[in-house]
Amino acid sequence: MNGFRTTERRLYQQVADQIRGLIQAGQFRLGQRLPSERELALQLGVSRPSLREALIALEIDGTVEIRMGSGIYLVANTERRAATSASMGESPVELMQARAAVESAVIVLASSRMTTECLKTLRQILDGMAAEIAEGRKPVEHDRQFHLTIASQSGNGVLARLVGELFDDRHSPLSTQLREHFETPDTWSMALFEHEQIYTALEGRDSLLAQAMMHAHLEESKRRWLDSEPR
Repeated sequence: MNGFRTTERRLYQQVADQIRGLIQAGQFRLGQRLPSERELALQLGVSRPSLREALIALEIDGTVEIRMGSGIYLVANTERRAATSASMGESPVELMQARAAVESAVIVLASSRMTTECLKTLRQILDGMAAEIAEGRKPVEHDRQFHLTIASQSGNGVLARLVGELFDDRHSPLSTQLREHFETPDTWSMALFEHEQIYTALEGRDSLLAQAMMHAHLEESKRRWLDSEPR
């Protein structure tokens, strides 16, 4: 099983290979605008999130260019670049699904152990996050601290470490490029609002509501990355 996982190509790599095949077959010309995501997903028989990840991978390796408000254009008639795409990281869709599953369970444990001191720390983190957003900066570190503080309060070091590792996978080339296109001050403001809802549930010692709010927050984060239009 381990050997299989080592050689298995991620879904977005397979979809990128399909698009490269269309390019090599001459279906797209240099400088041509590709069909819309919806049309291309239907043509290839894949989901739009998987297609978007593949297009981001192709943008990183220089095959296509995503132009804000215009579309996706073929800029290099490249050969297959399997080695390049292999180093782009895990699927952001799968990472967010994993985070939703893990952190929804972790927050129930954290809620049962919540203390006034931990709530004070979370409040300070959220205030710092709001200040960063107001000044036009991306509050990535405050975001990380919020999720890791909750995970640490669960009392389970293995789960806390897993939450940190999953969060830090956002720095992979694929996830970084996605954020470059789809993160905006508005998306950060929405994330802050969702964090506030989680905090309110924790403050009220309502573990089921906290779980629901955490799951909703991470699902919305995934949607903002993979369903919204490029800026």
